[in-house]
Amino acid sequence: MEHPGFFERTGPYTLSEVATVTDARISAGANPNAVIDDVRPLSEAMATHVSFIDNKKYFAQLAKTAAGACLVIPAAVDRVPAGTAALITPLPYHGFARALALFYPSAMQPMVAEAGAPPIDPSARLEQGVLIEPGAVIGREAQIGSGTRIAAGAVIGSRVSIGRDCFIGPLTTVTHALVGDRVIIHSGTRIGQDGFGFAIGHSRHLKVPQIGRVIIQDDVEIGANTTIDRGALKDTIIGEGTKIDNLVQIGHNVIIGRHCIIVSMCGISGSTELGDFVVMGGQSGTVGHIKIGSGAQIGGSSHATHDVPPGARYFGTPAKPLRETAREQAMLKRLAARDKDRYDDGSPEPDVS
Repeated sequence: MEHPGFFERTGPYTLSEVATVTDARISAGANPNAVIDDVRPLSEAMATHVSFIDNKKYFAQLAKTAAGACLVIPAAVDRVPAGTAALITPLPYHGFARALALFYPSAMQPMVAEAGAPPIDPSARLEQGVLIEPGAVIGREAQIGSGTRIAAGAVIGSRVSIGRDCFIGPLTTVTHALVGDRVIIHSGTRIGQDGFGFAIGHSRHLKVPQIGRVIIQDDVEIGANTTIDRGALKDTIIGEGTKIDNLVQIGHNVIIGRHCIIVSMCGISGSTELGDFVVMGGQSGTVGHIKIGSGAQIGGSSHATHDVPPGARYFGTPAKPLRETAREQAMLKRLAARDKDRYDDGSPEPDVS
């Protein structure tokens, strides 16, 4: 059975109504009465959907999109394909936030338990052999598979699905998520909360509703106090067999492949994609919207700022191929030793402040 989703959608609306809400101007020749019934990414949008672009990295997707309408800056209007109405605005991301709030008003305040509801909602579906410890809360229409244990104080949100033989640790919260079988989630972990989505402005910052989910595949283990944000439009995905340490932050729309190792205190920014068998050392991180190829390794305390090829070993900040970084450090060491000999005569060292 198809999952019912976590957010109720309103509409449909006309293109003119969407333009008014997003403070955009409709391009010449577009039909203002065209029906728009959802907000989708460029790569998934169809004729009745509105999308947006505010990053030139996605111009290739814009050229191929089948969206009925797209929010764009004036300078990018010529890049909008025929058949897609341009909604012209100087701030497409602000328009995107307003469009999401129009279609998904409930995403600003997700489903919560009704006052006086029992700890385990009567509509929840628990297979035989599920163990619920004292103080745990199971939300409306949640589904939990046999052999799964929900520890004391854990909260399983409305419509969350958890597979079989899982362990959900004490004081953990799981919302807006679909969890596979044999998944271990340690204490204090937060899964499925809003991604850090804000349209930055000079006078105020506009919240961008987050309507995606978190998908956790089979045999994943997630350490204590780790946080995994749900997607904005797409899903945040943790691939089969991946192991995540304590105190890791995974942003919205991140895709992590199969059997990756993510060591403690890593930070993975939104829309980053990791291939299979990627290793990220402790305190390492990435900027958003980059790809780390399968089998690549990011050294501890290193920070990737560009795509990393498959199988590569990167180190440093900004992260570079390990041999390149090692050569640079060796050169610096030699230069430092030379300067030390220069000032060994007792004269004062130069002021570098």
